[in-house]
Amino acid sequence: MSFLFVVVFIAMLIACSQPPKPEVISKYPVSAKVDTVDTYFGVEVPDPYRWMENDTTKQTADWVKAQNEVTFGFLDKIPYRAEIKKRLEALNNYEKLGAPFKKGDYIYFYKNDGLQNHYVLYRKKGEQGETEVFLDPNSFSKDGTTRLAGVSFSKDGSRVAYQISKGGADWTEAIVMSAIDKTVLEDTLRDIKFSGISWRGNEGFYFSTYEKPKGSQLSAKTQSHKLFYHQVGTPRSNDKLIFGDDKNPRRYVGGGLTEDERFLVITAATSTTGNELYIQDLSDPKGKLVTVINNFDNEYNVLANEGSRLLVQTNLKAPNNRVVEFDFSKPGVENWKDVIPETENVLSASTGGGYLFADYTVDVKTQVKQFDLKGKLVRELELPGIGSAGGFSAEEKDKDLYYSFTSFTYPTSIFKFDIASGKSTLYSQPKVDFNPEDYETKQVFYTSKDGTKVPMFIVYKKGIELNGKNPTWLYAYGGFNISLTPGFSPSRILWLENGGIYAQPNLRGGGEYGEKWHLAGTKMNKQNVFDDFIAAGEYLINEKYTSHDYLAISGGSNGGLLVGATMTQRPDLAKVALPAVGVMDMLRYHKFTAGAGWAYDYGTADDSKEMFEYIKKYSPVHALKPNTSYPATLVTTADHDDRVVPAHSFKFAATLQEMNVGTNPVLIRIDTKSGHGASNLSKAIESTADQYAFTFYNMGIVPPLAKKDM
Repeated sequence: MSFLFVVVFIAMLIACSQPPKPEVISKYPVSAKVDTVDTYFGVEVPDPYRWMENDTTKQTADWVKAQNEVTFGFLDKIPYRAEIKKRLEALNNYEKLGAPFKKGDYIYFYKNDGLQNHYVLYRKKGEQGETEVFLDPNSFSKDGTTRLAGVSFSKDGSRVAYQISKGGADWTEAIVMSAIDKTVLEDTLRDIKFSGISWRGNEGFYFSTYEKPKGSQLSAKTQSHKLFYHQVGTPRSNDKLIFGDDKNPRRYVGGGLTEDERFLVITAATSTTGNELYIQDLSDPKGKLVTVINNFDNEYNVLANEGSRLLVQTNLKAPNNRVVEFDFSKPGVENWKDVIPETENVLSASTGGGYLFADYTVDVKTQVKQFDLKGKLVRELELPGIGSAGGFSAEEKDKDLYYSFTSFTYPTSIFKFDIASGKSTLYSQPKVDFNPEDYETKQVFYTSKDGTKVPMFIVYKKGIELNGKNPTWLYAYGGFNISLTPGFSPSRILWLENGGIYAQPNLRGGGEYGEKWHLAGTKMNKQNVFDDFIAAGEYLINEKYTSHDYLAISGGSNGGLLVGATMTQRPDLAKVALPAVGVMDMLRYHKFTAGAGWAYDYGTADDSKEMFEYIKKYSPVHALKPNTSYPATLVTTADHDDRVVPAHSFKFAATLQEMNVGTNPVLIRIDTKSGHGASNLSKAIESTADQYAFTFYNMGIVPPLAKKDM
């Protein structure tokens, strides 16, 4: 009897240790087709799922419900999904502090006790004052899906305007109140989008928005961004239009004041790259708005002023950026002089305590130098290590500033910097439930299809065996001049501690090596981005980090497009594909919200026959081929994403379910009351847990955390 028990027990252990076999989905929800056809330069292009673009119909709602039922039914059967979520909660459950800042008599700072859905804004009166809650976004809604989207204080700190976002939408509302006693001063300002708030004195402020679109506010096209001045206590109808014209629309308009409130600075753009520049001297009662730059060829960002002398960061004649100066009385570019000249490394400049801080990206790692306002080098800052630093800004009167430092295995920490002496002191370092000494990070330079050398970070647990069997998460972006630099994610630790490898290549289209690197991944060069990503996957396979059966490709937004294009061009590359909130219908992306502003990177199908043919070839929705075996795919999106509307993901998932053959599941996970990112921490953890569980499950891997309880 005891012998039989032992045999049965051993059999159970063997069964438990075997990788689970993923469920085969025999039937997906029906995706109705319509006969919609568009014609581009004489070429007819069917769009059978056009109806999915209407996010207000019952048909779309029913389809979403049906897809989620299949998706969550599949995810619910993954035996270790709950353990993954539990571990993610433990990894995220630590106190997190933001850098403090002074406003009026108070010192403010953000803090999250651990698993709070949102950071709380605290304050204290002076260094020794008693800490009190100033704003707690966790109280904004019962379900935690309303978040704090921005806070702006008047210069004297007596008044504040804070913005809230509901359900993750980019549309916000602004509440104005006394910062002294938190008395609300007027009715809520609604329907604001893509805007900061810039106070003038404490009586009013500048903000930008679009007219509320007809139809769906979450998907309708927004074209003309306008800058207004609002006097506190007066009706919204009395707001003064400062800049914006329906006849000559600008998609992105921003307005702000120099620290001394002498100059109003307005930037205006039609795309995500390049802006006009307008400046008004508010100290002159007769002063008018002066056009400094009247084209969109380059970037211009006013950093500070000394009287009438203005300091501006620009990439005009400097693809890696430089800082220039000019006098407001002679603003023409012929009068501009270099303060910090361009170097071989990309520059991002800021000011604080009467100094300039030059944040350089050197092979995707941070280097910071301090200059005086005339451009004389004061010192190079000594950072804690190789990684990413940021936050080198403060008011002119400040003696200290606070900056952050992070890397893949270095939790984001805050340092206090003495501006005069250059001494850094650790201010706050979180305690995360992992040992950073167990992991290592290396940077490699691999060769892309056309011979270009592309950098990539690879992170893994020390002692890992390069046998081609390591689950590997390949994540990238590659667009809009955005740089992916080393950064800490507590959730990523779960992947690493369970034997996973994390790889992050810096593809062309990003900003890691300046505007030339960016342009090399735009418009008719967009294929370079996909080639770079494919080459990264091939490098990891060739070097035995992983293999096809253990490779997952991941990316969000423009990175979702990247995953969609890669899996359609190379369905054999990866076992799992995780496109998140992706731009999947490249023929129609510019028809929704502010999507037309992305044309600098993408071009549009309406530009020319050549551009149409180029875009259609890689557009994920249109590049899918029937009777093809695609990777196990979990598409993720959300119902309140008003940046990349969910119809992109809907169409892609429906088409992929139709075209795919074989046993790999093709699912779409549609979150509710979330937007272009998770609307709170609990939703973020749930989404990440589902992606990890789906990935391990389809690779046939039982992660070690699931074996501990067996």
